Amino acid sequence: MHEHYQLLGKDERLDASIARMQQGLQAIGFQIEERSWLNPIEGVWSVHIRDRDCPLLFTNGKGRSKLAALASALGEFFERLSCNYFFADYYLGKTIANAPFVHYPQERWFAFDKQTTLNELVEQGLLNDDLLALYDRDQHSSPSQWLDTNSGTLERGICALPFVRQDNQATVYFPVNIIGNLYVSNGMSAGNSLMEARVQALSEIFERWVKFKIIAEAICLPDIPNTVLQRYPTLIAGIEALRVAGYGIVVKDASLGGRYPVISVTLLNPQDQGCYASFGAHPRFEVALERALTELLQGRGLDALG
Repeated sequence: MHEHYQLLGKDERLDASIARMQQGLQAIGFQIEERSWLNPIEGVWSVHIRDRDCPLLFTNGKGRSKLAALASALGEFFERLSCNYFFADYYLGKTIANAPFVHYPQERWFAFDKQTTLNELVEQGLLNDDLLALYDRDQHSSPSQWLDTNSGTLERGICALPFVRQDNQATVYFPVNIIGNLYVSNGMSAGNSLMEARVQALSEIFERWVKFKIIAEAICLPDIPNTVLQRYPTLIAGIEALRVAGYGIVVKDASLGGRYPVISVTLLNPQDQGCYASFGAHPRFEVALERALTELLQGRGLDALG
């Protein structure tokens, strides 16, 4: 199969998308190295890339072809660079802490003293009443617990970033501390267009929420009929390759009654009786199935599935 094709759910050809991302990273000083490739079965590729001068800046990509995996890794690099995720675990130092902004120019700081309550900060524009009730159910939190640890600037107060609520376009300021502690990279995305990036972000949120709900509530999922899977021969070839290698593969409908575009693929290892479930989400069934299958094998050879 020729790799220069238009992937489902993507608004640009793979070759054009890769070239644009590589050129963009080079223009701002990054030298990206492709460090390791894996192609354990037909239709499943993964790659590890990193910056030559700072190997701590790295991402992984996956896809049904070599180019698809590289585009995935580069997209994740842009995603984590743009959302500052590469630096989320670090104290950034006094210079940045005292700069006009620490994270983004649109950020707001909410100053407080020992007598200030979170309710008072909500009145000033931090979060809203419903979100405060969610994040401080027992009303035991104090403003100092929501400080931005990247800057560690008590004097400036709580650093918050603007998010736009989609049903009414209201701007809600979320503390960076909450974003980093509760959501990490969930909902971050990059795409060839705004709508593509939005679909990716929402799909990831669905995927992880459904996964946690299934595990927490021990929900038994229905099988996806083989007659449905047979419509996607490339993906079926990968599943059959895993079975030939001795692994059990079960493909489950994780839509929770057709409400969420999520699929689960579970690998059963007869050697150690272990199992591993991966999840994929996308409005297109084929894309969700591909993501679940490639996620299962990202960064793993067949000899490392125990």
